[in-house]
This record gives sequence, structure tokens and C-alpha cells, in this order.
Amino acid sequence: MSTLFAPLTLRGTTLRNRLWVAPMCQYSAVDGLPNDWHHVHLAQFASGGAGLVLAEATAVSPDGRISPADVGLWNDAQAQAWAPIVAAVHARGAAVGVQLAHAGRKASTWPPFAPQRGTVPPADGGWEPVAPSSIAFEGLVDPRELTIAEIDGIVDDFAAAAVRAVAIGFDVLEIHAAHGYLLHEFLSPLANTRTDAYGGSLENRARLVLRVVEAVRRAAPDTVVFVRFSGTDWAPGGLEVAEVVEVARWSAERGADLFDVSSGGLVAHQQIPVGPGYQVPLARALRDAGLPAAAVGLITDGPQAESVLTAGDADAILAAREWLRDPHFGLRAATEIGADVPWPPQYERARRRTH
Repeated sequence: MSTLFAPLTLRGTTLRNRLWVAPMCQYSAVDGLPNDWHHVHLAQFASGGAGLVLAEATAVSPDGRISPADVGLWNDAQAQAWAPIVAAVHARGAAVGVQLAHAGRKASTWPPFAPQRGTVPPADGGWEPVAPSSIAFEGLVDPRELTIAEIDGIVDDFAAAAVRAVAIGFDVLEIHAAHGYLLHEFLSPLANTRTDAYGGSLENRARLVLRVVEAVRRAAPDTVVFVRFSGTDWAPGGLEVAEVVEVARWSAERGADLFDVSSGGLVAHQQIPVGPGYQVPLARALRDAGLPAAAVGLITDGPQAESVLTAGDADAILAAREWLRDPHFGLRAATEIGADVPWPPQYERARRRTH
């Protein structure tokens, strides 16, 4: 019996296996609206055997977008555009989630495949980024420090987006507190030098994340909630895994069901020891503390993914680029480890390599 292809039930929702699609920004939206690209992009992974398909970082407000080409869930028109995509993933047997996000000081940037780099100026559709403190990410403009009233508004924005997401059928809501975006910025002393109730001690730096978890849980009492953390900043003086374990514990007490553990993204001078499975020990640290965790980071085949789970390093696997290389990664991984999983009947003729 494969662990990778065993079901996992969280808060009454059963995911058909534990090989999932991590959120991957597509930078292909207009006015925050997902379109045919997003529909095909996400539905293909369900056909390819994923247990859960997580949609990309989805802004909870217009100024929470990473770029002007990001998707959103701050209005009902965007929710209506997401609805057929959610239905398409469900029709192919997978669960579907959305990553709720605010980009903070890394907002209003050019998409990665644009000819320009850096911050988009207002004349070209950009806006003023906001952050816990007026400390710029290297190469971007100085953000404006958020007021307490604005922080309250951001909590409300996450809750409102959660309500819209649940109404159109998303099974999982992931709160994005990683990769140098707003909630991660509050957590890390490298980006947060506030002296009020949101800065200083770990409890204070975690206050916004915990308020968002509470607000999303209230808005969606029966829906699975993940939090994505960067387990370390990979930079001196930055966030460390022991602190992330503590914040995850507090988040679980407030209703989070599982933690998606990535790393880095806060500062450009990070030093990351990239290699196969390099982030798995970060997930293991949470799991050793009794917290459910998903591992991500250069997990590229079935045997490797299976070994992470059987070793007890994680409860599930999230992959990103491998799904881009092979949208049927789930079916391939099952074949690699000899797991008997259903194939779409339209693809059955390719299941066995007889000719």
C-alpha cells in the first residue's frame, strides 16, 4: 500500500491522495479575473492525478497583488470567474484550493516575463506598496508603513475573500505567510521594525498572521485551512525554523489544519542550499512538534515523494515545477512506485506501454 496515494482526511474533507499541486503564479489575469489560461492550467493537473490542486497567490485586495497581472478574490466578478475552474477540477476527481495572499512590499512589480524589472510606476498601472515597516525589498521602491486601521482592514479583506472562495466551492483555503509577502514580512525581524503591538517579540510579529487565521476560520468554519510558511529566511538575523514551529502551533490553536512549509523569499541576499528535497527538514521540524505538514522543494519523482512520507518527514507532498514539466506527474509517480490508481478513461490506452 502506497502512502503517497493513500487518502488524507482533514476537517471532513477527503483528498484522494497526498501528491498535490503547489500554488504557482501565472501572471496572466486582467483586473484580477482568471481566464481560459487558468482554467486549462489547473484542470489538467486534476486529470493528471493530483489529489489537491492549489490555485496561485490570489490577492485579497487590489494593492495586495504582486503584479497588475495577478488574479484576485476581492470582488464578486472574480468569484464568478473562478467558479467554472473550481467545477472543472472537481469534475476530474481532485480537490481544489486557493491561496489567499497580500504581497506587501513586493507588490506592484512587473511580471517576470515582462521586459521591465522592478516596481511598476503609477503611470503604468502600479500603486504604492505597503509593509509593516518602510524597508524596501532590494531593487524595489520603499513601501509605506501600515497604520493600525489599515492592518484591521487587511484582516477583513482576508475574511471577505474566504467567504467568496467557500461560496464557489473551494475545498481548501491557504493563507500565504511565506516568500517575503506581507504576512511573512510581519513575522521576520529583517522586515519588521515596528515598536507597537505588531513588532518586537515573536508574539507581536505573529499577531497579524494569527488574526488572519482566526478571521478566515470564522468566515469558513467548516473549510480546510492551510498556512504556508517560509521555514527560514536563509539570512542572518532572519526568521528561523524554531520560531516558525511556535507560530504554527499558535495557528493550529486558532483553527489551521495543516502547514505548507517552504522557505526564503524575504531578502535578495538569502543563501539557499538548493538540492533535492532541500526543504523537507523544515516540514519535519513541524511534524516533530506534532503539527501536520506538507513538504515542498525539488521533489521530482514517485519514489522520492513516497520516501519522504514513509520516513515520517511530512503528511503530504506539494510539487510545483515538476507539474509544469509533466501535468500528469501524479499518474507517472503512481506508475513509478507501482501504485494502482484510477486513470481517466480517455487516457487508459496509454496506461500500459505495450507498443
